[in-house]
Amino acid sequence: MHDNPGGRGARRAPARPLHGRVAVVTGAARGVGEALARSLSDAGMRVALLGRERATLLETAASLPGPSICVECDITDRATLAEAARRVERELGAASVVVANAGIAVSGPFDRTAAELWQRVIDVNLIGSANTARAFLPQLAATRGYLLQIASTAAFGAAPMMSAYCASKAGAESFALSLRGEVEPDGIQVGIAYLHWTGTDMLTGLDDDPVLQALRRNQPRPARRVHSAAQVAEWLTRGIARRSRQVYAPPWLRWCQPLRPLFPVLVARTARRELRARPSVRLSSRGEVLGTGGRADWGAYQESRTTPPSGR
Repeated sequence: MHDNPGGRGARRAPARPLHGRVAVVTGAARGVGEALARSLSDAGMRVALLGRERATLLETAASLPGPSICVECDITDRATLAEAARRVERELGAASVVVANAGIAVSGPFDRTAAELWQRVIDVNLIGSANTARAFLPQLAATRGYLLQIASTAAFGAAPMMSAYCASKAGAESFALSLRGEVEPDGIQVGIAYLHWTGTDMLTGLDDDPVLQALRRNQPRPARRVHSAAQVAEWLTRGIARRSRQVYAPPWLRWCQPLRPLFPVLVARTARRELRARPSVRLSSRGEVLGTGGRADWGAYQESRTTPPSGR
């Protein structure tokens, strides 16, 4: 799985660099996580699927062509995640690839979003990513492996009505950049994946918000295109095989990196115009969880808060 330095005399990279290795994908019950688990399994990897929806995880795992296990766990719970890591190593072997993909989103004005719900997005997307890294770094050190942090173009330019999601993805990007410098001496490589519009049920919820819909409508035509989860998974798998420092989905996003200082200004201008044209939107909207996976996590979290611990 190590990068081929190229040049005359360099050894040729293996034709199937991922074959026989172990991958861990969080948020694997649906969407990009499910598609990526399938793509990595197709590439010959043994895959551990981590997520909140046990029935969906089992269904996905049963459909994969290669060996797999599924572990129902909450990535904000360090003890549960540590046990999941031990199970992966025990049943599949030490992980060579870990993808911190699990994420949820809330759409709505900051001041009309319940504080606990807003914090849950931060806890899952940012703290959960750090917990995932902490749990699996010993295995990645042993295999000189690769950690891929799933970020978003939300880290490029924060959108209104998405404050928790944008803050969490910008934080996850910064976390991965910091971690990269720490673990490279141990042979671990850290990549960051920047995803744009992807055809999941989270996007369906976004398009229900007129301001966010307007932001997408005002982007250049290529930037408005929605890519399937399968296509995004293919790009991610290619980046994982190359141990890329950055993975862009779609690939043309790499050319946007130098323009990042402009994005907050452009987004703010469009948002200001749309909010002035629709003053009732902000007043009538309430913060809502987007997508089936997000609702499943929020429901399970609320249940865990109200269910008393069982006695011994």
